[in-house]
Amino acid sequence: MDEQVRVDKWLWAVRIFKTRGLASAAIKKGNVTIGGSTVKPSRNVRIGEIVNVKMNPIVRSYKVLDVSGKRMGAKLVPGFMVEVTAQDQIDLLEMQRLQLYKRDRGAGRPTKKERRDLDNLMDW
Repeated sequence: MDEQVRVDKWLWAVRIFKTRGLASAAIKKGNVTIGGSTVKPSRNVRIGEIVNVKMNPIVRSYKVLDVSGKRMGAKLVPGFMVEVTAQDQIDLLEMQRLQLYKRDRGAGRPTKKERRDLDNLMDW
């Protein structure tokens, strides 16, 4: 495989972002760090590095096992990276998923009272 690949290209190739443009935009916003410091889209990623990607409300961490600049099928991704996200971050995501307001499918539009309750829940 390639020795050096841009971090935006690698994030796209291992299917963390749907497009390279989205990967680049996330990097420019400062949502991607390597070794605790923010990076530019042109920075090369190396084998063994930990890439942190902030996806609200958590920060996902991925260890680089191999580099590739070409988009790959989902079955090949485990050979190129492994997720090493901390368990507390995963628990936070699960807790938030369980707390979200659920509505039965096909129940129609929310009533005025339900809408107010939803707005209070979401703090908009």
